[in-house]
Amino acid sequence: MGNRLNPYISFAGNARQALTFYRGVFGGELVIHEFGMFGSEAPPGFADKVMHGMVEAPNGFCLMGADVPPGMERRVGNNISVSLSGDDAEQLRGFWAKLSAEGTVSVPLEKQMWGDTFGMCTDQFGVDWMVNITKS
Repeated sequence: MGNRLNPYISFAGNARQALTFYRGVFGGELVIHEFGMFGSEAPPGFADKVMHGMVEAPNGFCLMGADVPPGMERRVGNNISVSLSGDDAEQLRGFWAKLSAEGTVSVPLEKQMWGDTFGMCTDQFGVDWMVNITKS
């Protein structure tokens, strides 16, 4: 498989719902490891929360995430976006439709001055996405 770079998103108790949603967007396999799988090591009330989750899509996309346990800081901000780009316009438009459906569109997915089709949205879980369809 080689080296790869994956986005890893921290959630405030809704990682299972978010990763299930992303599996619905991208397809593939969802693997979830709960804190409770490790017995007495689970923080109180966190047995069913996601210690590590991963969506492996058929096209090679991999998205990881977890619920932030007590004692660790989770900062919501605009310091990370997930970028989807390529030339498969139909597939990228499909991802955009699902990601933006219950979210907020900040830049509509449309042709830009540089010639590509580009859009930005924040999905229902507060994650920022950029979609860029290269001109053919």
